[in-house]
Amino acid sequence: MNKLQLSIISTFFMALSACADNPVPTDTFKTQHGKEVVLTAIKHASIRISYDGMEIEVDPVGAVEPKTDYARMPKADYILVTHEHFDHFDAKAIADLEKAGTLIVTNENCAQKLGRGRVMHNGDSLTLADDITVKAVPAYNITPGHTQYHPKGRDNGFVLTLDGLRIYIAGDTEDIDEMQKLKDIDVAFLPTNQPYTMTPKQTARAAHIIRPKVLFPYHFSETPIERVADLLKDSGIDVRIRSYK
Repeated sequence: MNKLQLSIISTFFMALSACADNPVPTDTFKTQHGKEVVLTAIKHASIRISYDGMEIEVDPVGAVEPKTDYARMPKADYILVTHEHFDHFDAKAIADLEKAGTLIVTNENCAQKLGRGRVMHNGDSLTLADDITVKAVPAYNITPGHTQYHPKGRDNGFVLTLDGLRIYIAGDTEDIDEMQKLKDIDVAFLPTNQPYTMTPKQTARAAHIIRPKVLFPYHFSETPIERVADLLKDSGIDVRIRSYK
């Protein structure tokens, strides 16, 4: 065996070891009837939700680093897209995940870009299955000088309910007044990167308003995200930091 072959084999096993040491983080929750909901932290704003044999993808984006090959992932039953920014909307990733019967739920701008999809506006509710509902909720900026990034009324956050388990996926938003209407949230995803979304202090304030059992700060880029956990250490909220850079 020559040195080149040894080098290739060594590199291969190092890659396997790296994958084993750094698996994609998952968190499992139980619904009111004991069904499992598995949340997989893909990256940034991209979340995979597996429930009762169904696959739900949130803001799937392949091109943003680290790149994700959605063609190798299970086909989606439902795809939720909050808005049309490049780090949330990727037509190729959506096409790679689609199968016959896939339902894309999104805002009007994304549906126009795709040429398909079920449009939801802030306040709309939709029953996806007997035990799955989704509600579109507001997501927008309020800080002066930042409101052009996510204007009020254009984008969605989602409250996804799976057999009673309520998951709030905030989308790109700040700690807006409408959060006071969110009740009985089990799991919340709150974005944390100014100037586009929230500072750690805003995220902590939003968490105090919503009072989720579990909080995943996400969409955090270079934000020192551990600060959110520090601010909420005595809140009783389970803050979990995952690979949502």
